[in-house]
Amino acid sequence: MPGAAPLRIDSDGQRTYTIGELADEFGLTLRTIRHYEDEGLLAPARDGMNRVYGHRDRARLVLICRGKRLGFSLAEIKEFLTLYDDSDGQVRQMQHLQALTRRRVSALERQLADVQQTLGELYRIDAQITEHLTPHLRRHGIDETSTREDKNP
Repeated sequence: MPGAAPLRIDSDGQRTYTIGELADEFGLTLRTIRHYEDEGLLAPARDGMNRVYGHRDRARLVLICRGKRLGFSLAEIKEFLTLYDDSDGQVRQMQHLQALTRRRVSALERQLADVQQTLGELYRIDAQITEHLTPHLRRHGIDETSTREDKNP
């Protein structure tokens, strides 16, 4: 493909990536990736002033993005990645991730219950208003449905 950058390979025969390539691949800004580096989540090699990201950095970025998507904090993600680097990290990492996951599920279940309660209250308020408003609207020849917003935009 014309204009495509050539693949870069490190001394171990592994593909390397520029910050721009990773940003494009993961839909992140350069600033976000630099922030992850500042937070100690990524540690790219340097070639002069350029950052050189390897397979390990890309794999860590996959985990960071997944963790963020699931609602984990950067501190929690960093803790998880640090365990991954330990020699016995596999078992400890999985145990830690399981604890984080269970806490997150519990928090989301509480949020869901709060949202369901709020929706129930809003539906009751809407029904009460409709019940009281309908006779007044009819007296003035107004169809009640024309005054309500569509519930499913």
